[in-house]
Parts: sequence; structure tokens; C-alpha cells
Amino acid sequence: MVRLEENKRFSEYQAIEKMLPPSKAYLPLSQHLGKACIPEVRVGDYVLRGQRIAGIQAHVYAPIHSSISGKVVAIQDWPHPLLGKCKTVVVENDGLDKGVGLDKRSKEEISNLTAEQIRAIVFEAGIVGMGGASFPTHIKLNPPKPVDTLIVNGAECEPYLTGDYRLMLEKPGEILLAIELVVRCLGVKRVCIAIEDNKPKAIEAFEALADGSYEICILESMYPQGGEKQLIKNILGKEVPRGQLPFDIGVVVQNVATLLAIYEALYFNKPLYERLVTVTGRLLSRPKNILARIGTPIRELIDFCGPLKEEPAKIIIGGPMMGVAQFSIEVPVIKSTTAVLLFDDQEAFFSEESSCIRCGACVRECPIGLMPCLINLASKKWLWPEAEKYGAADCIECGLCNFICPAKRKLVQSIKRAKVEVMKQSS
Repeated sequence: MVRLEENKRFSEYQAIEKMLPPSKAYLPLSQHLGKACIPEVRVGDYVLRGQRIAGIQAHVYAPIHSSISGKVVAIQDWPHPLLGKCKTVVVENDGLDKGVGLDKRSKEEISNLTAEQIRAIVFEAGIVGMGGASFPTHIKLNPPKPVDTLIVNGAECEPYLTGDYRLMLEKPGEILLAIELVVRCLGVKRVCIAIEDNKPKAIEAFEALADGSYEICILESMYPQGGEKQLIKNILGKEVPRGQLPFDIGVVVQNVATLLAIYEALYFNKPLYERLVTVTGRLLSRPKNILARIGTPIRELIDFCGPLKEEPAKIIIGGPMMGVAQFSIEVPVIKSTTAVLLFDDQEAFFSEESSCIRCGACVRECPIGLMPCLINLASKKWLWPEAEKYGAADCIECGLCNFICPAKRKLVQSIKRAKVEVMKQSS
């Protein structure tokens, strides 16, 4: 792990601001790990905020809901922040913001819910992992093996990102109520709330409210501290074996933003149709932590934080290490959108790739013990069985090998390609 320049100062002191709904919401049918959804509405239909508009018959998926009320004006290909383009339901806002759901459940109702009912509500709300992974949460709440430990991920180790930090400051009580619900689903005996030591106010908030009920685990501010496997190793001293998942060693990890979505779904019957997005960078006049409706084009988020001091050289969705550079400012906020970063020429420096010098830096720094240089070589030569043998599928795409490589090799990009090809051959 390495210590990176954090650059959180731009937005960490900015309280959460709620943004007005967009004039049109662009709702991609792929917003989760798994198969893309199929539209359940047609062009011309009127939909309400929170109404389910897409789903699919599959094990790994999460339904999609409209984030505004209005008319469906198109179902078409549209820019997507991760996939390039994706089939998208376009809803034109009628300005009324009529909604379904948001019926507050009583404490008695909440206390009487079974684990199965909790999972069903989480599923119907369309909740996915909101730290960026977008794995359907209802599946994580029903692991195929017994688990004994829940780790609450409040590390937020990537530079610039401050959304989780603001949630921990402003919504700690709600997050703790969600933890109680998740504990009921999993039946765990141990709960560890993991927070990096660069967030002392968040630590104070949870220490005061948790009142000794849960362990507050203070971690050194390092990258990639917030990865599931790194959290498990640093907190529990356990390693997740290659090819296995945390539940295989009795652990489930949940991000704090995901927990807040669980709280809202259970206590207010609220589907996942908005999320917190950090919009930041030195080019913005007013960096912010914005509660934005899903489907809002990032152009509107940037305008909300403007004016720009100069045109950005690069726009990234997500963090600078694991995020994806964008080709269009029309891409919408989706369930996994943690941040929008604007970089100038200096920050967006494009280096020339040179030959590998066999220094071994990528091997020493890989947080899960892979040999990125060898996977890169196999990928360059299209030797997919060799890439699989070297563990391409286990890469967490943290970007640390790229960052540390003196030859500036595009290691992560080639490993991503290898992962895709390995999955193709195994399917």
C-alpha cells in the first residue's frame, strides 16, 4: 500500500447539497454487476418518481426505478460512464415530482421484519454496492455460507472523494440503524466499523453513537485501504484465497453509502433513485457533495459547481486511481457514480509507455500478491490461458501498479482486457 496526496480539501468541508431534478433523466438499463435490465415501460408512458421501470429474469440483477415523474420520451442508446453506450430509458420531467413509496414504517413494523422480508425490500428498492462495485446488495445479505463478521467500509481511501465522509458526519445514526438490519439478515456476532485516521470527526461521531456496541477500527490512511480484501486482512488478519470471496472466510463488507440506502428503503420504502456524488477539482469555483437524482447528466452537476476556471483536460467518473475517463459530459449519474473529477493539463498528464525494466515494483506493491507485469505480457501477446494462470481474474483494478511503474506501462488496461477474454473463454 502507498500514501497518496489526498486532495480531499476541495470538498471535505462542504455539507451535502440537494440538487434539483434534471429536465430529462437518462436511466441506463445496466447499472449493476450482472445482466442488463429489460424495459417495463414504453415510449409515451407516464411514470412516477420511484416507479420500477426495468428488470430481468436473472439471479444477479437489481431493478431500476425512475428518478423523476414525467413521460417516457425515448428508449435509445445513450452515453454510459462505464460501457461507452447503453440502452437507456429517457424520461422528460413534468415538474411535479409525483412519487410512489416514501411511506414511513413504524418502529414496530421494522422490529417485526424477518431477514427474508428485509432482503426482499432491499431487492425491490434496487440497491447495489455504492462504493463503486455495484454488486446487487440483496445477494450480499444472503451469503451461501455462514458468516460471523460484518465490516462497515468507511475508509474512502481514494484521493478527492469525500461523499462517504460527509455521510458519516451527517447521517451516522441512520447508518447505525441500517447496520442493525444487516446484522439481523446475516446473524453475525461481530461488527467492525472501519474508518481511516484522516477522518477524526467521523471517528468521533461513531464512537459517540455506537456506545461500545460495535468495534470502531481506526486504519492508517493508505491506498488501497478501502478494498474489501485489504480491509479484511488489516482488521481481521485473514486473507481471502485466490478465486474466493469474503463470505468464503465468514465475512461480509458493506459500504456506508449502501447502508444509508438500506436504511431509506426499510424505514421509508424509498427505492434507490438518487445518490451522493462528490464533484471536485481545482478547476471548479465551488466543489460540492451533491445529492443528485440518478439519470442526471454530469454536465448539470458541473454547472451546479461552476463556473469553471478553465476547460478541463480530463473528466473522470470515480476516483483518480480506479475511475474512468469520460468522452462526453452527457453521461448520466448511475447507481455506482461516486464522484466527478475535473483535471487540468498538469493533473491529466499523459505519459509515454516504455519497455518493462523488470524492476518488480508492481509485484511488490500489488495488494493481492499478483504479478501484473507477467499478466500484462500475456495480454499483449493474446495468451489468455497464461493470463488466467497468473491470476488476471483476481485483479481488483486498484491502479496501484500503473501508479508505481517507472516505465509507465498501462498495466491495468491490459489486465482488464485479459479479464474480459478469460471470461469469454470460460463461458
